[in-house]
Amino acid sequence: MSQIRAEHLTFYYDGSTEPVFEDASFSVDTDWKLGFIGRNGKGKTTFLRLLHGDFPYQGSISISVPTAYFPYRLTEAQMHLPASGFADALRPDCEHWRIICELSALQENAELLEQPFDTLSHGQRTKILLAILFAGDNDFLLIDEPTNHLDAQARECVRQYLSGKQGFILVSHDRDLLDACTDHILVLNRKTIMVQNGNFSCWQENQQRRDQFAEAENEKHRKQIRKLRQAAKQTADWADKNERSKIGFDPVKEHDRCISTRSFIGAKTKKMQSRVKQTERRIEREIAAKENLLQDVEETAVLRMSPLKAHKDLLVCLRGCDLQYAGAASPACKGINLTIRQGDRIALHGANGCGKSTLMRAILQTAGILPASDELQISGTCETASGLIVSYVPQDTSFLHGSIADFCMNNRLDRSLFCAVLRQLDLSRAQLAADLADYSAGQKKKVLLAASLLTPAHLYIWDEPLNFIDIFSRMQIEALLNTCQPTLLFAEHDLRFRENAAAQILTLP
Repeated sequence: MSQIRAEHLTFYYDGSTEPVFEDASFSVDTDWKLGFIGRNGKGKTTFLRLLHGDFPYQGSISISVPTAYFPYRLTEAQMHLPASGFADALRPDCEHWRIICELSALQENAELLEQPFDTLSHGQRTKILLAILFAGDNDFLLIDEPTNHLDAQARECVRQYLSGKQGFILVSHDRDLLDACTDHILVLNRKTIMVQNGNFSCWQENQQRRDQFAEAENEKHRKQIRKLRQAAKQTADWADKNERSKIGFDPVKEHDRCISTRSFIGAKTKKMQSRVKQTERRIEREIAAKENLLQDVEETAVLRMSPLKAHKDLLVCLRGCDLQYAGAASPACKGINLTIRQGDRIALHGANGCGKSTLMRAILQTAGILPASDELQISGTCETASGLIVSYVPQDTSFLHGSIADFCMNNRLDRSLFCAVLRQLDLSRAQLAADLADYSAGQKKKVLLAASLLTPAHLYIWDEPLNFIDIFSRMQIEALLNTCQPTLLFAEHDLRFRENAAAQILTLP
């Protein structure tokens, strides 16, 4: 067992005025199964890259073992090769038989290693790269979001596989994966970094207790400050009133006073003013003690959306619907029966490649949201209500670039409202001024979700809306859907989100 120590770690990206890390210090053991969580853009991937030696930094990182980083970055030439042709380039110390053993543990056949990599599904690619990663020597492994784009079955396979391993940092926003595979949690809080024993649920339970304690202490300090301010004001008023009485008096009404009384009144006023200053110093101490209490409390703003009321209850109807791409040997979906009525929240469930995105595309084309194309052939009944307004969140975010102002203008969004929603989703003010192309994958997804939330629609169609989005925002969106109850059709492999947000589940074969 050895330790990784970060001391006074500070890192800025070139051209950035805000640090990703500033004077951060902590340590972790290399035999831990460490889950790594935090808001989008807080620096999780950056920290893994720092450990891997990809960026220069200030401060020190002490690590006595070599590291390996997942996901591997493949060249265009490697994408066309079978994995057996480039595994040595990714992991020089791994042997072919060990990769086969790891693939077997991931419930995949060794024949995949001989197929061109770009012909494989996302799940198969992830499993091959994980097998290569764990087929090496005893490096400390840096695993960055291994389950994005994976279906439920592949996620369960990866979950079982990682639960039997150790000696890694796992960045993930999948709560079930973190619960099953980790024994420690490293958290990038708003202002601090914390390491805690246990899995995600243990951390969440403890964090709720810490937040409740901080809120209670904060309220106690606020009451104390209010009392001190009232006492200071009252004493100051008495001192002022006493000071004004030093000069001038009515000898008939105040027969016991004389000129020499002024010195006594002045001394009394001085004591009162001294008491005011002491009280003010106590107020400053109370404020200082209160200042850092809530610095790490995750306050998720309440999101809002404005679904439209349609004149018909039935919005979408598919009966015996077959969907096939031109030139394909078989349909992507066959015999689909689906009705969407107002208020329905339907989750599409099925393996990668079963046709969830194709089904959404067929509905969007029928409703006129996407242009009709000969590429997708629709047979059977596929009907949508007249005048149906749909808000669509696609999987792909690579098309996002340019400024927030340009995005709002192109999508007819109110810029101030759009920025307010992004702030509620925890994007910083500095981030709102950056180019969308420079956003993290999770921040780009938040841009598309914010646009959808601001679009009044009869039907919302979201295709894997949570890829790369942090845990706190996932729970924020769950609460929104259960409060506003929009008509929603979505595909999402996060099992816990699907259970919490969907009222119905349609399984595609």
